[in-house]
Amino acid sequence: MIAETNQGANHFIDLSHTIEHGLITYKGLPAPIVCDYLSREDSKAFYEEGTEFQIGKIEMVTNTGTYMDCPFHRFADGKDFSQIGLECFTDLDGIVIPLPFTDGLAITVAHLKNYELKNKAVLLHTGWDVHWNTERYYDNHPFVTEEAAIYLRDSQVKLVGIDSHNIDNTQGRTRPTHTTLLAAGILIVEHLCNLQALPHRGFSFSAIPPKFKGIGTFPVRAMAKVPVF
Repeated sequence: MIAETNQGANHFIDLSHTIEHGLITYKGLPAPIVCDYLSREDSKAFYEEGTEFQIGKIEMVTNTGTYMDCPFHRFADGKDFSQIGLECFTDLDGIVIPLPFTDGLAITVAHLKNYELKNKAVLLHTGWDVHWNTERYYDNHPFVTEEAAIYLRDSQVKLVGIDSHNIDNTQGRTRPTHTTLLAAGILIVEHLCNLQALPHRGFSFSAIPPKFKGIGTFPVRAMAKVPVF
């Protein structure tokens, strides 16, 4: 289901997967534990009748759901989320590039050449999110080649997002696309969804993580803001 809302002259489209107890985002990493720290029933022992509440507790790895990678993810001296300004992931000029996985999994330079990419949040729409939370999602997924990552870097993009399991080819043990983009300070958002609901251009993209120190990946609420005319 595509979450869409209207506010004033803007149309908002949710591009994030829902995080819930037991969700597997990446095989081999533990699922999040979502539970009560203080339940509503237990809170009644401390507060007056009618004022009960819940305090939740979450235990999870940072690669959960729709998440962002920043330079600290790859580089020990790279910027973490506490060092990155809001302008780097808020209201970016967005562009969607359609790359159906049925036409091939490798995203190459040839797929990117006919677009104006400078200063853009480049969202790669492969349609792979149809396999979310299934066995097929984790293997043989769409990815960006090293040469295409270099092209994106040299095109001076602001951010690259993909609706796939990983922006790199996970068949091997190297991650050149992560290395190329993050070394240039280009943020990465993986596990997007609902990109088919966006126009190809003319929208702004935001994906905002908490201001954590010492963290290089974290879930985001990714969204697009599309003007209504």
